Amino acid sequence: MKRARGADRIRPSVFGWRDVLSESLAGMLQRPGRSVLTALGTVLGVGTFVAILGLTATTSSQIDTRFNALSATEVTVEDIAHEQNEFAGLAFPGDADARAERLNGVEHAGVYWPVRLAPDQAVRSSAVVGGAGTAGTIGVVAASPGMFAAAGTRLSEGRVYDNYASDHAAPVAVIGAGVAERLGITTLETRPAVFVGSQPFTVIGIVSDTDRKADLLLSVVIPRTTAERMWGSPEGGGAKMLISTELGAASQVAGEAATALRPDHPEYFKVVPPPNPKVLRGKVGNDLSQLFLLLATICLVIGAVGIANTTLVAVLERTGEIGLRRALGARGRHITVQFLAESGALGTLGGLVGTSLGVLTVVTVAAIRDWTPVIHPTTAAAAPVIGLVTGVVAGLYPAWRAARIQPAEALRR
Repeated sequence: MKRARGADRIRPSVFGWRDVLSESLAGMLQRPGRSVLTALGTVLGVGTFVAILGLTATTSSQIDTRFNALSATEVTVEDIAHEQNEFAGLAFPGDADARAERLNGVEHAGVYWPVRLAPDQAVRSSAVVGGAGTAGTIGVVAASPGMFAAAGTRLSEGRVYDNYASDHAAPVAVIGAGVAERLGITTLETRPAVFVGSQPFTVIGIVSDTDRKADLLLSVVIPRTTAERMWGSPEGGGAKMLISTELGAASQVAGEAATALRPDHPEYFKVVPPPNPKVLRGKVGNDLSQLFLLLATICLVIGAVGIANTTLVAVLERTGEIGLRRALGARGRHITVQFLAESGALGTLGGLVGTSLGVLTVVTVAAIRDWTPVIHPTTAAAAPVIGLVTGVVAGLYPAWRAARIQPAEALRR
């Protein structure tokens, strides 16, 4: 009796998806501690990824609010009369502050310009040239009283000069905290004075902080009328007006300011409106996103290296098991699929846990800082997938090593 053709042929081993899942689950539960450590790399990487992107979006939203509150409420008016008429002189009238503040939406306005001093007119706290208290080059700014309110200055001591001091060209000065420190002025109780050349100015206030015009912290500010009396009007332009407006009124004020200041010659001024908040917002947001995305990617790479290291150790520990499976008919690709399934499952689990921890971190930080948490749905949805991909990629080399183990060699160990 003849055997049927092919009856003695060995059937190839089959490794179905059900077998893959069951064997992978058994491999992970066999050593739960090692599995937890393997997934921990993905948890940290994906959690950091979600937290960084969420905090970036939240911070960008907060920056938007601050830009809208400051940049979108600031209008600058520049004196360009010298470009129109070389004999025009200072374009800002004496009551420029009052004229600008009569516009709807204007909160405060003030004129200022840097005073050009001769080389021998250094600022010092002593009348003796080169004596104690000399602090090198310190800027002198001529300003109308309204400029302090427009810049949002805050004083640590004293007060700013008023319209009376400005109208009478009083020799008074308000100095920044940086100037006070350099000149050794620690209190106003002794009625200290600063000297610009040989001219003394009584210090009546010290600026500790400012919302705009941070250079005031390093300057000596005197009334514009005093500066005009001593050194004349600024030549060739240089004078500007700072206008602070209500939120949303800056564009309207920018269109009306030149005419309100000089109805006869509005062309003497160049009005600089606030920058477009959307453009500014987009640039800042893109810069932050690129920086923190790089940091998040680095965290993911570190997590992937951790998974690869732990999985490789698992391969070495399970050499005997792999050899036994190969001896019973398992092929190299079956071993590869099994280890990839294990690392992928651990990566997905780590991605889910990391996503939850990342979202929780963003919400917690936002609640502590009284911010509105912002997390893009794409980030939360893609994070578990990123964990899966990270786990599979990290398990490629260990799975390849496992597939190359020969049964006889493995069983001898």
